[in-house]
Amino acid sequence: GDICEPDFIKQLFETEKIDIVLHFAAQTHVDLSFWHALEFTYVNVYGTNVLVAAAHEANVEKFVYVSTDEVYGGGTDEEFDESSPKRPTNPYASSKAAAECSVQSYWEKYQFPVVITRSSNVYGPHQYPEKVIPKFISLLQQNRKCCIHGSGLQRRNFLYATDVVEAFLTVLKEGKPGEIYNIGTNFEMSIAQLAKELIHLIKKTSSESEMEYWMDYVKDRPTNDLRYPMNSEKMHNLGWRPKVPWKEGIMKTIEWYRENFHNWKNSEKALEPFPVTEPFAQLGGP
Repeated sequence: GDICEPDFIKQLFETEKIDIVLHFAAQTHVDLSFWHALEFTYVNVYGTNVLVAAAHEANVEKFVYVSTDEVYGGGTDEEFDESSPKRPTNPYASSKAAAECSVQSYWEKYQFPVVITRSSNVYGPHQYPEKVIPKFISLLQQNRKCCIHGSGLQRRNFLYATDVVEAFLTVLKEGKPGEIYNIGTNFEMSIAQLAKELIHLIKKTSSESEMEYWMDYVKDRPTNDLRYPMNSEKMHNLGWRPKVPWKEGIMKTIEWYRENFHNWKNSEKALEPFPVTEPFAQLGGP
């Protein structure tokens, strides 16, 4: 089913005994959002409105909306906390910020128990290879170069998949209705550093010149936020902290893609420097 199909969603809540909703469903690829802004708005904003309305009507116990650190816009030194203003700089982040407003309004108007989370970049096994870590791993494993947008100096915080799962379980149990929670990590790395780290681990080299050989700098996206430093003290107060060290998480991830990359449908398309776009078929909308 599709969250943009109101009849399907309504029927789902009428026929299934759903007491909690974790809303992850979204278009999430930032590069693609510049080409398909309308599709991102349709799925992420309209789809969220369909889902939260049906969940409210069904009186579910808790509705967790999974948002992103990107709603804050690109920071430099100042850490974002949950009260920081939203300043999204790309169509993906804008659609997530708009959807947050819709979800929050159900708390303000009806006291419907919604919770919003904003997390750092998540990585690990099973992630579709359009995202930077599985993309670089898969390219290197096929003896192809890492395609780095712009300068490669943009920094990102990387959180291992099992840590973010623990965070969501904590929010389900302890998260207070009407609240927003940053799910962040202090582990931060530039995209150029990330490429070098993966080249070192996969190509077994520490030579700077050899590392540069495996790095291909391409045109940047229209805007590329420098970094998203988040304060996650509110989550720490609920008893959650990230546990998986980078070395452990990245080795598990590399191993998984070595064995499983070929199982992805259309995976080769995902490895292009920029998205291979297809026309959006649902422009007729609701």
